[in-house]
Amino acid sequence: MTAQENSNPSLVVLVHGAWHGAWCWATLQAELDRRGIASLAIDLPGHGASTDQLGDLHGDAAALSALLDQLNERNDRPVVLAGHSYGGAVVTQAAIDRTDIDHLVYLAAFALDANESVMSALGSMDRRDVALGASMIPTADKSATTLDPATAADALYNQCDPRTISAALPRLTPQPMATMVQETTGNPRQHIESTYVVCAQDRAVHPDHQSVMAQRCTHRVDIDTDHSLFISAVSATADVLEQLARPTEPS
Repeated sequence: MTAQENSNPSLVVLVHGAWHGAWCWATLQAELDRRGIASLAIDLPGHGASTDQLGDLHGDAAALSALLDQLNERNDRPVVLAGHSYGGAVVTQAAIDRTDIDHLVYLAAFALDANESVMSALGSMDRRDVALGASMIPTADKSATTLDPATAADALYNQCDPRTISAALPRLTPQPMATMVQETTGNPRQHIESTYVVCAQDRAVHPDHQSVMAQRCTHRVDIDTDHSLFISAVSATADVLEQLARPTEPS
């Protein structure tokens, strides 16, 4: 038998990382649209256009779960759930008890194990310095961090064009420290297939650390780009998501 294209692709749900919002996926979503792949991007509480208060990891995961529940009520289309950077921790927590997710995708993201936080995961690995560390500025009450625009561009967007960077930097928002230290309560990769995308030129989450987390996933893909692959490597990132959303089937 030969293979044919699946005419009913999964819905791709996109979860942004720290300091970002759903806005960061716009260019990638336009490319997915061009390929006939439907996608939705969430603003986690307090980010992007969200008017909710900033929260913690479990609150972010609850918001994502609520969205997934709403999508289930609308149709029974399977979901490919993709998280970027800190968003990997969110999709991990949100997917623990779900049976409606076809595939988990970690885009330079934190593929956490049970009872692990972003900070404890980093602490368990060999130390690697990244440009992002010097860009983080604690808020006055130390409950969150912001990014210094002067150095954030090199940390997050070192392979993006200057105009895109100029549009991105003003939209960055504070990130609560609680999101980095709160632990997950399980590991959905034990029952959901997963793919990890390693970004070789990343200056925010070191590629060596990504390689460690990629070993926790079913599949690995490498892209020679910076941390913000949804801007700097749109076609290659869309290739990964399209292949997972529209797998070939026998004919």
